[in-house]
Amino acid sequence: MILTNNPTFIGNLKPVKYQWAYDLYEQAIRNSWFPHEVQLGEDLGDWERMTDDEKHAVTFLMSYFNPSEFLVNNALAFGVYPYVAPPETKMYLARQMFEEANHSMTFEYVLETFKIDMDKAYHGLEKYPSMKAKEQFVLQFMDRMTSKHLDVNTLEGKRQLVGNLVAYNIVMEGIWFYSGFMLALSFRQRNVLRNFGSLIDWILRDESLHLKFGINLLLTILEENPDIMTEDFAKSIHQMVVDAVKLEREYNNDALPSGILGLNADYVNQYVEYVADRRLEELGFEPYFKTANPAKWMATATDVPELVNFFESTNTSYEVNTQASS
Repeated sequence: MILTNNPTFIGNLKPVKYQWAYDLYEQAIRNSWFPHEVQLGEDLGDWERMTDDEKHAVTFLMSYFNPSEFLVNNALAFGVYPYVAPPETKMYLARQMFEEANHSMTFEYVLETFKIDMDKAYHGLEKYPSMKAKEQFVLQFMDRMTSKHLDVNTLEGKRQLVGNLVAYNIVMEGIWFYSGFMLALSFRQRNVLRNFGSLIDWILRDESLHLKFGINLLLTILEENPDIMTEDFAKSIHQMVVDAVKLEREYNNDALPSGILGLNADYVNQYVEYVADRRLEELGFEPYFKTANPAKWMATATDVPELVNFFESTNTSYEVNTQASS
């Protein structure tokens, strides 16, 4: 069984029981990167020519993303890591925690390079009710994950864990983050902030693995514990996703109050609904919003493994070879 009630349990890695977790760990290691490998300073000319609304959108994103990476790390360290037994799952979670820290350093790099007003960037949660509402939505689950030990030997404890996983992995990482990635990458679609786009590519590639791990973990828990998913519990999970989309709509209205060239809040929110339907399907539900993908160009960012930086031909599928050459 993948769950344990003993947070200090230590097992042997081999033979690997959950190959998907081990494979994702190896892929994550190959994906190693650091923010300063991209010469972000070359985007400064673009930044200086951008409108106030465009600069607001980037600042708004950084204001949300930066603390959110630390929220995810808390969720992993206190709300997931203690409850999984197999070493291969613990290895991946440890790697993910490093990646979340690396993402935070990336956002700091963006803030410092573009000389963004740190007061605005660090206090967005206080200024914008929509951003605060998203934080409070997740914190109700984070508090449950971090403030007390769940008894995953009980049905209620298992259900709480599944609900927590959906909140941070499906909602936060799988819907809200993707909404932000789409907004960030829209600048590169207009041939500006191309190096910033490369950094987002790398973060998005990490997050796609986080999402795969989280979904596999959720489905494994449900497969091994079929009594968890009653009709009422399924409805509560479904409603969580629907409510999260409503919050994201308000957030995007604040990120793009007047719209920017080629993009407005309605466009981003259509993409949010499309992504939310994909997440519902991955969890075994029918699509709810039935919204077509308005940003088919995002398939390039999320589906194609190799994207190239225009300035330096920096390959965003940069991988470290973990196998010694013979």
